[in-house]
Amino acid sequence: MGKYQGLDKRKHPRANANFIISYKIQKENVNSDLSQSKNVSQGGMLLTTNRLFDKGTHLLMTIRFPFLPNKIKITGEVVSSKEVVKNVIYETRIKFFGLDEAIAAELDAFVKNKINKSQS
Repeated sequence: MGKYQGLDKRKHPRANANFIISYKIQKENVNSDLSQSKNVSQGGMLLTTNRLFDKGTHLLMTIRFPFLPNKIKITGEVVSSKEVVKNVIYETRIKFFGLDEAIAAELDAFVKNKINKSQS
């Protein structure tokens, strides 16, 4: 399967990046699950999860970005979730909510830097 050649509807550029993320459904009082991002943009990320999520599900996430000294807490909304390995691995697309402007700017600079390095 080749690279998608159609119109990119994304608002922000996206770069492959692996971060460890803990996440849980916002309204559930359960322990967080651990995951890893596959790619990230200023507006959201794609991560692997151990379950399928309904579109619109709100997740509380804790992420350690390499360009920030501390972990940050972010709320995200599931845009889509699809099964990759039957009953084991799912790819879940997340849109960030209420991301602090300074963190959003740092994340945007990080993504653009990753993109520039990959094109060199």
